[in-house]
Amino acid sequence: MKTVKLITFTLCSLMFMSCGTGKKEQTNNQLLKRTAETEKLLSNLAQLPQQGFLFGHHDDTNYGINADGTGWEFEEGRSDVHSVCGDYPGIISFDLGELELGGELTLDKVPFGKIRQEIINQYQRGGMSSISWHLRNPKTGGDAWDVSDTTVVKSILPEGELHEKFAGWLDTMADFLNSLQTPEGVKVPVLFRPWHEHTGSWFWWGKKLCSVDEYKALWRMTVEHLAAKGVDNCLYAYSPGTEPQTEEEYLERYPGDDIIDLIGFDTYQGPHNRDSYLNGIQHMLNIIEKIGKEHNKIIAVTETGFEGVPDPQWWTGTLLPALNNHPIAYALVWRNARERTTHHYAPYPGHPSAEDFVQFYNEPKTLFAKDINLYK
Repeated sequence: MKTVKLITFTLCSLMFMSCGTGKKEQTNNQLLKRTAETEKLLSNLAQLPQQGFLFGHHDDTNYGINADGTGWEFEEGRSDVHSVCGDYPGIISFDLGELELGGELTLDKVPFGKIRQEIINQYQRGGMSSISWHLRNPKTGGDAWDVSDTTVVKSILPEGELHEKFAGWLDTMADFLNSLQTPEGVKVPVLFRPWHEHTGSWFWWGKKLCSVDEYKALWRMTVEHLAAKGVDNCLYAYSPGTEPQTEEEYLERYPGDDIIDLIGFDTYQGPHNRDSYLNGIQHMLNIIEKIGKEHNKIIAVTETGFEGVPDPQWWTGTLLPALNNHPIAYALVWRNARERTTHHYAPYPGHPSAEDFVQFYNEPKTLFAKDINLYK
């Protein structure tokens, strides 16, 4: 079945590109110069919903959970998703929090060199990688969740007292993004998703911590600075939480069509709230589907999940029905923390939902690494 899905995706993509649909095609952002591989990724993501959606998992190949409930880390080629279904996710996300400090480990104690190699590995499988950035608070020295000062964003903008410091942090990010190259020298495309969940106020860039104009300026400064440093292998994702209740609220802090390629949202199911989760995700999908059509943007569920996955039929009984009728490019669940093994969002061998996940994997609409090559 998975081989057939790959052939179908390839043929349909060719038919779509040659025949067209009458719709406006996904176009390049005028501000940005991009590699051919990055443009191909953008084009294929736009076409992807005709076949299905990518399944994603955060830090999938960095660490996970053993069948006995202990954790594992940094084993070459290992993945909890692969251990359950025999395939890698179509998209894997990684976080570069604390890259800005100049050390060797992320805030989750993963070597940056390991992340670099895993992004290259995922590219060579034909899949894609997404990057988030839970960076430190540049004013207080605290973490991304330090919201004790409401002037942080203002302080790092071009006229702010900490702008030079933050520009150095962006230089460090640019160096990492530019270093994502295969042995043949091909720059690996990634989806960069900074400044996420800004419609809440738990990060120092959140709604109550900066004005609308300051948030938009933060985005534009970030993209323009990276472009000036030669970063040409990034697509950019705008990713609020579920706080917006209307299209107008969703777009209140939207930084602009010329710098954003994909729009999405982050949402999680909690204990005993399946109905509210389903209602909320449908509401948000309806919002971004309409905005995506109007603004010619790819749409996705950028983070989701049910901590511990205590429902053994959650994959086919909740997640799949929630996503089935919307043209999303991907849906990504959060990490399987090896240091806190109750904090997991994907199955591992022996997990109560593992059998249902295999059924989810075999669904025609769910796309994993063997189903795709996003660069052809």
